Amino acid sequence: MASFNLLLLPGDGIGVEVMGEVKKILDFMTKTGMARFETETDLVGGAAYDAHKKAISDDAVKLAHQSDAVLFGAVGGPQWDSVPYDQRPEAGLLRLRKDLEMFANLRPAICYPALAAASSLKHEIVEGLDIMIVRELTGGVYFGEPKEIVTLENGEKRGVDTQVYTTHEIERIGRVAFELARKRGNKVTSSEKRNVMKSGLLWNQVITDLHKREYADVVLEHMLADALGMQLVRWPKQFDVIVTDNLFGDMLSDVASMLTGSLGMLPSASMGIADAKTGKRKSMYEPVHGSAPDIAGKGLANPIAMIGSFAMALRYSLGLSDAADLVEKAIADVLNSGLRTKDIAGPGVNAISTSEMGDAVLQAIQKLAR
Repeated sequence: MASFNLLLLPGDGIGVEVMGEVKKILDFMTKTGMARFETETDLVGGAAYDAHKKAISDDAVKLAHQSDAVLFGAVGGPQWDSVPYDQRPEAGLLRLRKDLEMFANLRPAICYPALAAASSLKHEIVEGLDIMIVRELTGGVYFGEPKEIVTLENGEKRGVDTQVYTTHEIERIGRVAFELARKRGNKVTSSEKRNVMKSGLLWNQVITDLHKREYADVVLEHMLADALGMQLVRWPKQFDVIVTDNLFGDMLSDVASMLTGSLGMLPSASMGIADAKTGKRKSMYEPVHGSAPDIAGKGLANPIAMIGSFAMALRYSLGLSDAADLVEKAIADVLNSGLRTKDIAGPGVNAISTSEMGDAVLQAIQKLAR
């Protein structure tokens, strides 16, 4: 039986609740011999700040380096609004991305047939939707220097964030997108703002050259980021794989998330550079939703995005594709049965709690595994 080491970082708010539902599935898979999961749990975000006065400890980062995969919940909440900027809860997430060199963020936007009516768009526009957004994660305006607020001679303040990309950074995220497309619909849409940004112009040139040299068999199109945002709500099924930078990827993936009915439905993966010897990548899996402090502790959170993130870990990091298929099929079966948490429950539908949804998915897994 294969054995894996996982680091669990529940974080803040509903991160703790949804991680608890994944633990049930981990325990079941270990008990039944699908795989053996050894887990360690540590603090991140506001919880880590309260304990250590930093958003993640050095020991937790060390554990992340040693793990086969990291499962991450969510961070943040109003009680930490006044902490120093460098130690805000989100700083723990940014440090993990940087220290583990996780440059590629994969965000699938899938509309399950049973949830087509939950989308804000018309049924026929979203039914069968299956998009993969590949977001560059360690460069761009979130990490570029200088990044500062300075006081000018006249007393005014000036805020500066710097958008920086190199050929190498663009090529490596482009390769991830093209390789994924070859296993899907064989189409990549690259997005930037080359009409007004020099970094966008370079992005366009590098992706075009990479496609010509190595991936001419894949269909490539270029679309300005603002136009792509419009097309996502006009006719999203035209897209297969979308590759874009850190800032636009952050925004466009959130737009895509609402096509599926709820942020509570969307998993994601963050992956690093492949090891030259083993081919393995440092990786972290997290739901797209945030810590949702307004519903934290009330049993209202949807755990499906967190469970789906675990399924991505099974597929991309642990080599357990059959187990990933099992989990994803179980999610679809539960949704087809009509069970809904509050975020995806339509008018007149009785919503179930976080733990009840987690139990329902586990029961579906158990049934399928017989």
